[in-house]
Amino acid sequence: MVIILANISGKRRIKNALLISVGLFLFLSLRIGYIQLIQGEELKTLAYVQQTLDRTINPNRGTIYDANGVILAMSASVETVTINPVNIPKDKKEEVAKTFSDIFELDYETVLKKVNKKTSIETIVKKVEKEKTDILRKWMSEKNITSGINIDQDTKRYYPNSNLASHIIGFTGSDNQGLDGIEAKYNETLSGIQGKISRTSDASGTVIGSGSEEYVPAIDGNSIVLSIDSNIQSIVTKYLEEACIDNKCTDGGCVIIMDPDTGDILSMVTYPEYDLNNPFQINSSELQEIWNTIPQTDKNIYLQQMWRNKAITDTYEPGSTFKLITTSAALEENLVTDIDKAGQFVCTGGIDIAGTYIKCWRYYRPHGAESLRDALMNSCNPIFIGLGQKIGVSKYYGYLRKFGLLEKTGIDLPGEAGSIFLAEEKVGAVELATLSFGQRFEITPIQLITAVSSIANGGKYVKPRLVTQIIDSKTGEKTEVEPVIKDRVISEETSSKVRDMMKSVVALGTGKNAAVEGYSIGGKTGTSEDGVNTNKYVTSFMGLSPAEDPELVILVVLYNPTGEGGHQGGGVAAPVAGQILSEVLEYMEVKKTEIESPEKVDVPNITGLTIKEAKKILKEVGLELKIKDDLEGIKESEVIITKQVPQEGITVEKNSYILCEIN
Repeated sequence: MVIILANISGKRRIKNALLISVGLFLFLSLRIGYIQLIQGEELKTLAYVQQTLDRTINPNRGTIYDANGVILAMSASVETVTINPVNIPKDKKEEVAKTFSDIFELDYETVLKKVNKKTSIETIVKKVEKEKTDILRKWMSEKNITSGINIDQDTKRYYPNSNLASHIIGFTGSDNQGLDGIEAKYNETLSGIQGKISRTSDASGTVIGSGSEEYVPAIDGNSIVLSIDSNIQSIVTKYLEEACIDNKCTDGGCVIIMDPDTGDILSMVTYPEYDLNNPFQINSSELQEIWNTIPQTDKNIYLQQMWRNKAITDTYEPGSTFKLITTSAALEENLVTDIDKAGQFVCTGGIDIAGTYIKCWRYYRPHGAESLRDALMNSCNPIFIGLGQKIGVSKYYGYLRKFGLLEKTGIDLPGEAGSIFLAEEKVGAVELATLSFGQRFEITPIQLITAVSSIANGGKYVKPRLVTQIIDSKTGEKTEVEPVIKDRVISEETSSKVRDMMKSVVALGTGKNAAVEGYSIGGKTGTSEDGVNTNKYVTSFMGLSPAEDPELVILVVLYNPTGEGGHQGGGVAAPVAGQILSEVLEYMEVKKTEIESPEKVDVPNITGLTIKEAKKILKEVGLELKIKDDLEGIKESEVIITKQVPQEGITVEKNSYILCEIN
């Protein structure tokens, strides 16, 4: 009985062992099948990565040139040091770490940790000058170290002019990728394709075989040519900096100069600029002193503000410079046909719109009877409010679209902001009134100068352009980036009339401080509040030259000037434009206007005559009569002139006014 039980027990054990063996065999078969069929490709890739020591070779990033071929951004040759920790002998690790820390001024403990790691590759230092890596090479030769330390060619972005055009060019990060400006917008064009150096190793990281390397060369990035002229950029930078300092512009300023025919941006400066070679160093001396005490989140905010290109990212109320748009629309709609018709408009100091009384800036001494030219020269708000009401909301918004003011310009820079207008269906009489003289909406400087360029070039909308050529790094072939000319905005006749009136604004009106002797300059000043009840102002000047056939358009914007000169566009921004144009026009070899001596006439005596008689006599000699008093309800044939200025016998320019008083 005992023997039978023993036999049964033995058979059971054998059976169980057999079942377990079969089960294990099936499990292993399934596992092997899963690894081979399902995970095969993934594990193969992982094995390749583990057994291959790849070191990247950064390509030379494309060069950025100005319009004259001056280098604005370039790639300089530097080197990167990496190690294969498993290939550095244990007895040499501390010495290697000490040498690295001494040559490259690194923390010894941090470097030693990298040297002692069991990884295939570690980076010690990136983008160092060859002088330092040559010291390392000499040390390696003296110590007979032939493996484990790699010195590879690399590139470093360098900006020869440091601050010049910083907000246009932008900068790159440590990985040579564009982070701002043209560097970011054209990163794919400029960056090129990385190369690599490959070596095969075993699982421990030891090189297999003879240690030969596979070398895949990098492909350099393409270069680009900008429309920016570094000479003009330097001139603008100089005068904008002076203006912001002298006028104590707490929020800086910006200037754009544009070729109205091609859309080329000849200069774009935002003040203050920053050092492209040290883009993470704040440009404020006050902040530099406390920089180490500032929380990182606040540091990021300050840096973002420093990098902002106000010319395209910041919106503002354009103020009276926008009257150029209202003027163009009114002429195009034939609301005014004779821009010099005396007395066509009357300024009484303000105007009532739907129960809201809106004052003229000179409400205390109204402009009185005016032509359209007078109204623009005097920057008289009520006249433009009246024109806006006659144009109407629908048509006015139609012109906003034509001038490109309801959408971004599409300039080839990152971060462009759009305009802020009320939806058309929400615009009432008061909103249309403020819109017509440039307030209660916001646009960017690049939008305004692009719109006014349409006035300057005869009526065509031209997209602003910064990149004019792309140069292939392999062949040197240049690809032109053609100007983009869109639909007609206004007629050539309207364009000509507006430019002629802008010329009068500079010659005789609020923009006279922008005048440059020998050159024909047109313009319009502007002053607006920076927000509601902020007690801050934005002052600006919009100009073009030569007025008859403009070669450039200029916009000067100063944010919150708090100096003794005040905050009016004519007194603060216009002089800056004049300074810039005095040098830029000469540099561009713009032909000077032949100065004709104005015709002179002697003033006749008109005291004791009636207004009617006086007008006739003055007209015969080429002079005009201006009455100081209100003529409403008075017959010109019955009122006697009692006083005149200038007096009889004084020589004045033809077409001058003779100011008179009546009894």
